[in-house]
Amino acid sequence: MNEQLREDFDRDGAVVVRGLFKNWIEPLRESMAYNLANPGPFFRNYTPGQTTGRFFGDYCNWPNNPGYRSFIEDGPAAAIARTLMGSERVRIFHEHVLIKEAGNDKPTPWHHDEPYYCATADQTVSIWLPLDPVARDSCVEFVAGSHQWGKLFRPRKFTGVDYDHKTPNLETMPDIDATRDEYRILGWELEPGDAIAFNYLTVHGAPGNTSHQHSRRVISTRWLGDNARYVDRGGETSPPFSHLIGKLKTGQPLPEEEFPFIV
Repeated sequence: MNEQLREDFDRDGAVVVRGLFKNWIEPLRESMAYNLANPGPFFRNYTPGQTTGRFFGDYCNWPNNPGYRSFIEDGPAAAIARTLMGSERVRIFHEHVLIKEAGNDKPTPWHHDEPYYCATADQTVSIWLPLDPVARDSCVEFVAGSHQWGKLFRPRKFTGVDYDHKTPNLETMPDIDATRDEYRILGWELEPGDAIAFNYLTVHGAPGNTSHQHSRRVISTRWLGDNARYVDRGGETSPPFSHLIGKLKTGQPLPEEEFPFIV
Protein backbone atom coordinates (compact mmCIF):
# COMPACT_ATOMS: atom_id res chain seq x y z
CA MET A 1 0.00 0.00 0.00
CA ASN A 2 2.73 2.46 0.90
CA GLU A 3 4.52 2.01 -2.43
CA GLN A 4 1.33 2.63 -4.41
CA LEU A 5 0.52 5.68 -2.28
CA ARG A 6 4.01 7.02 -2.92
CA GLU A 7 3.62 6.55 -6.68
CA ASP A 8 0.22 8.24 -6.66
CA PHE A 9 1.55 11.09 -4.52
CA ASP A 10 4.51 11.65 -6.81
CA ARG A 11 2.26 11.70 -9.88
CA ASP A 12 -0.80 13.59 -8.65
CA GLY A 13 0.49 15.65 -5.72
CA ALA A 14 -2.43 14.50 -3.55
CA VAL A 15 -3.64 11.14 -2.21
CA VAL A 16 -6.24 9.86 0.23
CA VAL A 17 -5.07 7.78 3.20
CA ARG A 18 -7.88 5.59 4.55
CA GLY A 19 -8.49 4.77 8.20
CA LEU A 20 -4.99 5.45 9.51
CA PHE A 21 -6.08 8.06 12.07
CA LYS A 22 -9.20 6.46 13.58
CA ASN A 23 -7.73 6.19 17.08
CA TRP A 24 -6.85 9.89 17.09
CA ILE A 25 -10.24 11.36 16.17
CA GLU A 26 -11.73 11.61 19.67
CA PRO A 27 -8.52 12.95 21.28
CA LEU A 28 -8.22 15.55 18.53
CA ARG A 29 -11.86 16.59 18.94
CA GLU A 30 -11.12 17.23 22.61
CA SER A 31 -7.96 19.11 21.73
CA MET A 32 -9.81 21.24 19.19
CA ALA A 33 -12.51 22.07 21.76
CA TYR A 34 -9.72 23.21 24.09
CA ASN A 35 -8.23 25.26 21.23
CA LEU A 36 -11.55 27.00 20.56
CA ALA A 37 -12.01 27.77 24.25
CA ASN A 38 -8.43 29.09 24.37
CA PRO A 39 -7.72 30.55 20.93
CA GLY A 40 -4.19 31.42 19.95
CA PRO A 41 -2.91 34.82 18.77
CA PHE A 42 -3.51 33.91 15.12
CA PHE A 43 -7.19 32.93 15.50
CA ARG A 44 -9.26 34.25 12.59
CA ASN A 45 -13.03 34.43 12.07
CA TYR A 46 -13.62 34.56 8.31
CA THR A 47 -17.36 35.18 8.75
CA PRO A 48 -17.59 38.10 11.20
CA GLY A 49 -21.08 38.94 12.33
CA GLN A 50 -22.47 35.46 11.76
CA THR A 51 -23.64 33.38 14.72
CA THR A 52 -24.28 30.18 12.76
CA GLY A 53 -22.59 28.65 9.74
CA ARG A 54 -19.30 30.25 10.67
CA PHE A 55 -15.85 29.68 9.14
CA PHE A 56 -12.82 30.18 11.34
CA GLY A 57 -9.28 28.97 11.79
CA ASP A 58 -6.23 29.02 14.03
CA TYR A 59 -2.67 27.78 13.80
CA CYS A 60 0.72 27.33 15.47
CA ASN A 61 -0.76 26.20 18.79
CA TRP A 62 0.76 22.72 18.99
CA PRO A 63 3.57 23.67 21.41
CA ASN A 64 0.93 24.79 23.94
CA ASN A 65 -1.83 22.28 23.22
CA PRO A 66 -0.99 18.89 24.78
CA GLY A 67 -3.37 16.99 22.51
CA TYR A 68 -1.97 18.49 19.32
CA ARG A 69 1.56 17.91 20.59
CA SER A 70 0.81 14.27 21.34
CA PHE A 71 -0.65 13.75 17.88
CA ILE A 72 2.36 15.35 16.18
CA GLU A 73 4.99 13.61 18.28
CA ASP A 74 3.35 10.21 18.82
CA GLY A 75 0.80 9.79 16.02
CA PRO A 76 1.30 8.20 12.57
CA ALA A 77 1.42 11.46 10.58
CA ALA A 78 5.20 11.89 10.62
CA ALA A 79 5.82 8.33 9.45
CA ILE A 80 3.35 8.53 6.57
CA ALA A 81 4.81 11.93 5.65
CA ARG A 82 8.28 10.37 5.39
CA THR A 83 6.91 7.52 3.27
CA LEU A 84 5.16 9.87 0.86
CA MET A 85 8.01 12.38 0.61
CA GLY A 86 10.77 9.77 0.47
CA SER A 87 12.81 11.92 2.83
CA GLU A 88 15.47 10.83 5.27
CA ARG A 89 13.94 12.84 8.12
CA VAL A 90 10.69 14.68 8.83
CA ARG A 91 10.13 17.85 10.81
CA ILE A 92 6.97 19.66 11.79
CA PHE A 93 6.37 23.11 10.31
CA HIS A 94 3.03 23.88 11.96
CA GLU A 95 -0.57 22.79 12.43
CA HIS A 96 -3.60 24.60 11.05
CA VAL A 97 -7.18 24.23 12.27
CA LEU A 98 -9.97 25.08 9.83
CA ILE A 99 -13.64 24.82 10.78
CA LYS A 100 -16.61 25.36 8.49
CA GLU A 101 -19.77 24.94 10.51
CA ALA A 102 -22.84 23.20 9.10
CA GLY A 103 -24.38 25.24 6.30
CA ASN A 104 -21.39 27.53 5.77
CA ASP A 105 -21.30 28.30 2.05
CA LYS A 106 -18.03 30.26 1.94
CA PRO A 107 -15.57 28.62 -0.47
CA THR A 108 -11.84 28.49 0.09
CA PRO A 109 -10.27 30.00 -3.06
CA TRP A 110 -8.00 28.00 -5.34
CA HIS A 111 -4.40 28.39 -4.23
CA HIS A 112 -1.29 26.47 -3.35
CA ASP A 113 0.54 26.74 -0.07
CA GLU A 114 4.23 27.19 -0.89
CA PRO A 115 4.11 30.97 -1.55
CA TYR A 116 2.35 31.60 1.78
CA TYR A 117 5.17 30.11 3.81
CA CYS A 118 8.55 31.36 5.01
CA ALA A 119 9.92 27.85 4.50
CA THR A 120 10.61 25.46 1.67
CA ALA A 121 12.16 22.00 1.33
CA ASP A 122 12.99 19.44 -1.31
CA GLN A 123 10.06 17.36 -0.02
CA THR A 124 6.84 18.72 1.51
CA VAL A 125 3.48 17.36 2.57
CA SER A 126 0.34 18.59 4.33
CA ILE A 127 -1.94 16.05 5.99
CA TRP A 128 -5.56 17.30 5.95
CA LEU A 129 -7.41 15.35 8.63
CA PRO A 130 -11.19 15.93 9.05
CA LEU A 131 -12.78 15.12 12.40
CA ASP A 132 -16.26 14.84 10.85
CA PRO A 133 -17.68 12.97 7.84
CA VAL A 134 -17.04 14.86 4.61
CA ALA A 135 -19.23 14.37 1.55
CA ARG A 136 -17.59 14.47 -1.86
CA ASP A 137 -19.30 17.79 -2.68
CA SER A 138 -17.94 19.33 0.54
CA CYS A 139 -14.39 18.01 0.16
CA VAL A 140 -11.30 20.05 -0.56
CA GLU A 141 -10.33 19.49 -4.21
CA PHE A 142 -6.96 19.21 -5.93
CA VAL A 143 -5.70 19.77 -9.45
CA ALA A 144 -3.81 16.55 -10.17
CA GLY A 145 -0.21 17.10 -11.24
CA SER A 146 -0.24 20.85 -10.56
CA HIS A 147 2.74 20.46 -8.19
CA GLN A 148 4.80 19.82 -11.32
CA TRP A 149 3.78 22.96 -13.21
CA GLY A 150 6.92 24.79 -12.10
CA LYS A 151 4.95 27.89 -11.13
CA LEU A 152 4.36 29.96 -8.02
CA PHE A 153 0.98 31.67 -7.76
CA ARG A 154 0.37 34.88 -5.88
CA PRO A 155 -1.02 34.01 -2.45
CA ARG A 156 -4.44 35.33 -1.52
CA LYS A 157 -6.02 35.70 1.88
CA PHE A 158 -9.24 33.79 2.51
CA THR A 159 -10.91 37.22 2.71
CA GLY A 160 -10.14 37.62 -1.01
CA VAL A 161 -7.25 40.10 -0.75
CA ASP A 162 -3.85 39.33 -2.28
CA TYR A 163 -0.74 39.32 -0.11
CA ASP A 164 1.58 42.19 -0.99
CA HIS A 165 4.65 40.11 -1.83
CA LYS A 166 7.78 41.35 -3.52
CA THR A 167 8.68 37.82 -4.64
CA PRO A 168 9.49 37.89 -8.38
CA ASN A 169 7.71 35.78 -11.00
CA LEU A 170 4.52 35.20 -9.03
CA GLU A 171 1.67 34.37 -11.39
CA THR A 172 -2.07 34.88 -11.11
CA MET A 173 -4.01 31.75 -10.28
CA PRO A 174 -5.98 30.60 -13.32
CA ASP A 175 -9.76 30.45 -13.07
CA ILE A 176 -10.00 26.75 -12.26
CA ASP A 177 -13.78 26.78 -11.81
CA ALA A 178 -14.35 28.29 -15.25
CA THR A 179 -12.18 25.66 -16.94
CA ARG A 180 -12.70 22.56 -14.77
CA ASP A 181 -12.94 20.30 -17.82
CA GLU A 182 -9.31 21.12 -18.66
CA TYR A 183 -8.02 19.57 -15.43
CA ARG A 184 -8.20 16.31 -13.56
CA ILE A 185 -9.83 17.34 -10.30
CA LEU A 186 -9.38 15.06 -7.29
CA GLY A 187 -11.66 14.87 -4.27
CA TRP A 188 -13.03 12.17 -2.02
CA GLU A 189 -15.79 11.24 0.38
CA LEU A 190 -14.15 10.89 3.78
CA GLU A 191 -14.97 9.28 7.10
CA PRO A 192 -13.31 10.22 10.41
CA GLY A 193 -9.96 8.46 10.35
CA ASP A 194 -9.33 9.20 6.66
CA ALA A 195 -6.99 11.99 5.57
CA ILE A 196 -5.69 13.66 2.43
CA ALA A 197 -1.96 14.21 1.96
CA PHE A 198 -0.75 16.78 -0.56
CA ASN A 199 2.37 18.59 -1.73
CA TYR A 200 2.74 22.28 -0.80
CA LEU A 201 2.74 23.12 -4.54
CA THR A 202 -0.48 21.27 -5.39
CA VAL A 203 -3.26 23.67 -6.37
CA HIS A 204 -6.37 23.15 -4.23
CA GLY A 205 -9.57 24.84 -3.12
CA ALA A 206 -12.64 23.92 -1.11
CA PRO A 207 -16.37 24.49 -1.50
CA GLY A 208 -18.58 25.55 1.34
CA ASN A 209 -19.84 22.95 3.77
CA THR A 210 -22.98 21.57 2.11
CA SER A 211 -23.93 19.53 5.17
CA HIS A 212 -26.63 20.98 7.41
CA GLN A 213 -25.85 18.38 10.09
CA HIS A 214 -22.07 18.26 10.45
CA SER A 215 -19.43 20.90 10.88
CA ARG A 216 -16.30 20.30 8.85
CA ARG A 217 -13.61 20.38 11.52
CA VAL A 218 -10.14 19.84 10.11
CA ILE A 219 -6.65 19.80 11.54
CA SER A 220 -3.99 20.04 8.88
CA THR A 221 -0.40 19.30 9.87
CA ARG A 222 2.38 20.65 7.63
CA TRP A 223 5.60 18.68 7.31
CA LEU A 224 9.02 19.37 5.82
CA GLY A 225 11.51 16.83 4.53
CA ASP A 226 15.22 17.15 3.85
CA ASN A 227 17.05 20.45 3.46
CA ALA A 228 14.30 22.64 4.91
CA ARG A 229 15.33 26.26 4.67
CA TYR A 230 14.06 29.75 5.31
CA VAL A 231 12.61 31.92 2.51
CA ASP A 232 12.09 35.67 2.69
CA ARG A 233 8.95 36.19 0.59
CA GLY A 234 9.30 39.96 0.58
CA GLY A 235 6.16 40.53 2.60
CA GLU A 236 3.72 39.01 5.05
CA THR A 237 3.62 35.23 5.29
CA SER A 238 1.08 32.87 6.78
CA PRO A 239 1.86 31.85 9.46
CA PRO A 240 3.73 35.12 10.09
CA PHE A 241 6.78 33.86 12.05
CA SER A 242 7.70 37.55 12.18
CA HIS A 243 10.42 36.93 14.76
CA LEU A 244 12.48 35.19 12.04
CA ILE A 245 12.54 38.28 9.81
CA GLY A 246 16.03 39.72 9.90
CA LYS A 247 17.24 36.81 12.00
CA LEU A 248 17.40 34.44 9.03
CA LYS A 249 18.20 34.97 5.38
CA THR A 250 16.84 33.09 2.41
CA GLY A 251 18.51 29.70 2.11
CA GLN A 252 19.51 29.37 5.76
CA PRO A 253 18.43 26.26 7.70
CA LEU A 254 15.33 26.50 9.84
CA PRO A 255 15.97 26.49 13.60
CA GLU A 256 15.52 22.96 14.91
CA GLU A 257 14.32 24.12 18.31
CA GLU A 258 11.26 25.70 16.71
CA PHE A 259 10.74 23.21 13.88
CA PRO A 260 11.91 19.94 15.41
CA PHE A 261 12.54 16.63 13.69
CA ILE A 262 9.89 14.10 14.66
CA VAL A 263 11.27 11.04 12.83
